[in-house]
Amino acid sequence: GAALNTTRARAPGFSAAADRVTRAVLRRERIAVFGDYDVDGVTTAALLTTFLRAAGAHVEPRVARRDAGYGFTVDAAADFAAAGCRLVITGDCGTSDLAAISAAAAHGLDVVVIDHHTVPAADAPHPALSLVNPYRPDSTFPFRGMASVGLAFYAAAAVRTELRDRRHFDRVGRPEPDVRELLDLVALGTIADLVPLSSENRILTSLGLRRLHARVRPGVAALLAAAGVAPEREIDARVVSWTLAPRINAPGRLGAAEPALAMLLADEHTAAERAQAIEAVNTERRAVQDRVVEEALAQLGDRDPGPAIVLAGEGWPAGVVGIVAAKLVDRYQRPAFVVGVDPETGVGRGSARSAGGVNLYRALGEAAPHLERFGGHAAAAGFSVRRDELPALAEILASACTRLAAGSGPVPAGREVDAEVRLAEVDERLAEELAGLGPFGQDNPAPVLATRNVRVTAVRRVGDGSHLKLTVEDDRAASRSAIGFSLGDRPVEVGARVDLAFLPKVSTWQGRRNAELELADVTFAS
Repeated sequence: GAALNTTRARAPGFSAAADRVTRAVLRRERIAVFGDYDVDGVTTAALLTTFLRAAGAHVEPRVARRDAGYGFTVDAAADFAAAGCRLVITGDCGTSDLAAISAAAAHGLDVVVIDHHTVPAADAPHPALSLVNPYRPDSTFPFRGMASVGLAFYAAAAVRTELRDRRHFDRVGRPEPDVRELLDLVALGTIADLVPLSSENRILTSLGLRRLHARVRPGVAALLAAAGVAPEREIDARVVSWTLAPRINAPGRLGAAEPALAMLLADEHTAAERAQAIEAVNTERRAVQDRVVEEALAQLGDRDPGPAIVLAGEGWPAGVVGIVAAKLVDRYQRPAFVVGVDPETGVGRGSARSAGGVNLYRALGEAAPHLERFGGHAAAAGFSVRRDELPALAEILASACTRLAAGSGPVPAGREVDAEVRLAEVDERLAEELAGLGPFGQDNPAPVLATRNVRVTAVRRVGDGSHLKLTVEDDRAASRSAIGFSLGDRPVEVGARVDLAFLPKVSTWQGRRNAELELADVTFAS
């Protein structure tokens, strides 16, 4: 409430940022918005652009190009200066982009950084006019775990208050923007960026999921339709993580993220075309990703990957190595560092995903002498490394991950469950009560229930064949349907006796609501 807002307004950099953006709107300055190429960066750029345009500002929105490297660049600073901009707001980048920000200042541009990546140690003050980052050493943010899009939401709210107090909306004859209409973007970026879904993030994401479910943003509604998501399906954190986020990420992974930003900013006349373009890019991205996953698994073979998985491949696209790392984490429950090496330069660009409580930023920090560059946060990080440094890097990361895991190690065989239930106990009421604990994600995992020794009465592989659809029945004739996403390779047949680990969900089909089991695992009953 008000106490949190007051505390945040006093956080270092926040007040200065709100004041400078407010002055830019009042003076009708041309404002540049620059976001990173992932979902958090793109949604941050979309949120700031949407809000500032609604406030009457002239905005030049852009997002980073993967082939130009991570973050705000010297070339981008020059382009914004040539376009007549006076202020640049960076989203989900800028903390480490000191040369580009200094170049912007040389062009006469003020830079406001809104970012949540770890702040590197430095002897000199940051060159930005304002650095809004909860990881500043002098930070007083009440909650540090926000994604950049959440920080941008609060910045927009602060600017709206300043503009209201100065009677800006009355003078220009514009309605005051309702920042609550931006919460769908907050939910998208927050869930996709693997930040903790606790404290303020849980509140903002929960509210944002309601707006996503209402499909009020034309681009998002069109993207859901293009992805084949039924209109009656609830939009929860899983749909964001497995359907929306990969598609929004796809253009940036294969080159330029501008189509994703254009889709989020689309009106009802252009949304369908832009969503279809993203769907096509996503299909291409999946083909490339599947090839790299296959090659990575071939490198590992049957050997134990050890405390950290470090793999590199010639020509692996930098845009998919993060997904590959995440898939390796799911499979082996070890931190994964995957590098795509440019065969001409010998420089590899890598991405890392965490497991076992390992702080990736700290692990990469220990390997810094062998890296060209690195950045990110505890759960996800990026880095650059020369080919000849890879053996040393692998050795140091193995040692660092062993120590940083603090003895937690990989997830033990089998899956821990929170409670065992009879099949008849799984009904709509139970599903709705458990849903009230959500949204589920980083630091707020979904509860896992188990039911044992049920008989399979129907089996189908659905979607592209990678999902498992079951009907199961217990000895008391209670029957339920179950869906196992990415479990289509399990050799389950009609008549088999199985144990199920699952989360109950309410499924709506042709207007009928039923309790369904969303499977976390299926094993044959002993």
